[in-house]
Amino acid sequence: MTTPSPTTRQHTVVDSPYGALTLVATGGALSGLYMTDQRHRPPEETFGDPDDRPFTETVRQLDAYFAGELTEFDLPLHLQGTVFQRDVWAGLRRIPYGETRSYGELAAELGRPGASRAVGLANGRNPVGIIVPCHRVVGASGGLTGYGGGLERKQRLLAFERRAHDGTPTLF
Repeated sequence: MTTPSPTTRQHTVVDSPYGALTLVATGGALSGLYMTDQRHRPPEETFGDPDDRPFTETVRQLDAYFAGELTEFDLPLHLQGTVFQRDVWAGLRRIPYGETRSYGELAAELGRPGASRAVGLANGRNPVGIIVPCHRVVGASGGLTGYGGGLERKQRLLAFERRAHDGTPTLF
């Protein structure tokens, strides 16, 4: 198999306990994971050709995550965004499984304590939900705030991770 060019885009759609997930690869690396009706979901025509070959490992890791057997993803990612957005997305990946951070806490961890609103905007533009766990960010009071995939999905993802982390049975 030849290596895809750095700009070749491909996609596939997989089922999950949270609905259909559209996976997008750019140059063979995961560049998008989009839920049905997700806010900031790019137009379908930008996803590239249908081809499930680049996603074997992504699907394997997602299946293990949804089974409660994987707590940290290890996949090559191709994330396009500003330097600040990429810093926020890297910060999201450091939030441990089953835990949450507030937007303000994440801003402080990034050395930008006054940037909680900007962190929230960057969080909302995360192109690889679940794998880059933007669902783990909550409001200052600990309450649920916006989530591109919808608050009900965010609540379910957080409850799933808490149950799996605590060792209680996982129900979808």
